[in-house]
Order: sequence, then C-alpha cells, then structure tokens
Amino acid sequence: MRIWFKLWKDNHLLQDTTIEDYSAETRTHKIFNALDQCCYEFNLSKPIWLDSTVRDFKRHARARFTPDAFVEEIEFDYLEIHVIEED
Repeated sequence: MRIWFKLWKDNHLLQDTTIEDYSAETRTHKIFNALDQCCYEFNLSKPIWLDSTVRDFKRHARARFTPDAFVEEIEFDYLEIHVIEED
C-alpha cells in the first residue's frame, strides 16, 4: 500500500510525502501507521477522524483533514491523504 500525504495552503502544495507499507497488517492499521509517520515527519499533532473525513475516505480513498480536525492551531489549510496503490 502506498499513501500520499500533502499539506496545502492557498491552493499551493507546501509539503508532501509518500509512505509505503507492504506489511501483513490490516488496511486500517496501515493507514493509521502511515498517518502517524506523516505527522512525525511533518511535525504535526495527529488529526481526529471526523465523520465527514471517514465518509470521504471510504468513498474515494482520499480525505482532507481541515483545521477543525486538529487540536493545535495549524499553519496550512488542510492535510490531504490519498491511497495511490493498494496491495
């Protein structure tokens, strides 16, 4: 599984990373582990999975974490997560 994370501000890509996980873990565990790695790499607090985020992710394998998903104040518009390759 490959997951692409992107930080956006004013329609400009600030930072991105792709995290690969080909372990035997479940899809959910791979996504949570990748999000943890991304947040560590970008020096962010972990966002909260709101109902709308979960719904978008289930439908499109893509979702946006907006400022209301973070406990701390963020300096970007949103963090986008996108599964680009499944096992």
